[in-house]
Amino acid sequence: MFIQTQSTPNPATMKFLPGQPVLPSGTADFPDPVSAQRSQLATRLFGVNGVTRVFFGSDFIAVTKSESIHWPHIKPPILGAIMEHFQLGLPIIDPDTEADAESADQANGQDSSIVRQIKDILDSRVRPAVAQDGGDIVFHGFERGVVYLHMQGACAGCPSSTITLKMGIENLLRHYIPEVVEVRPVV
Repeated sequence: MFIQTQSTPNPATMKFLPGQPVLPSGTADFPDPVSAQRSQLATRLFGVNGVTRVFFGSDFIAVTKSESIHWPHIKPPILGAIMEHFQLGLPIIDPDTEADAESADQANGQDSSIVRQIKDILDSRVRPAVAQDGGDIVFHGFERGVVYLHMQGACAGCPSSTITLKMGIENLLRHYIPEVVEVRPVV
C-alpha cells in the first residue's frame, strides 16, 4: 500500500491519501481523543504523540499536529497507523455509532427554502474546493440573515479560514441568496 501525502494551507495539517475510499459519504471530524471513540483509526492516530485533530474525507485523512512537533518526526508513525488499519481491513467508523450520528444530524436539520439553497450552494460550490485543502465546512444554522458554519479538518484553526469565510463563502452566498447578510464561524 502506498500512501501519498499533501500539504494544506494550514501548516499544522497534512492530508494523507491512501489511494482508496476512506468514507463512502460525508465527513467525520475528531477534534480530540474523546470524540475519536467511534473510530478505531482516529483513536490509533491520536495515539501518535503530537496529533491534535483527525478528519476523514471521502478519499483522504487530514491530520493536525501540535506546533512543537515537526512533520518529519510525526509522519512515519502516522503513515504506519494508517497502513496497518487499512491492511487489517477494519471499518473507518464503528457501524453502531455511525447510525446514531446520522440520525442526530437529521433531527437537527432545518428545511426552509433558504436553508436548502444555502446547503445546495455549499455542497456544490464550496465543499468540493475546501475538501481539496483537507477540510470541510458544515452548515450549522441560519438565523436573522446570518449563516453559521463549522470549519473542520485542515480548515479548523487555519490562518486563512477567516478570509475564506468572509471574502469567499459570504460573498458567494450573498450573491445568490439576498436574505444572507453575514457568515459566521461556529467553534
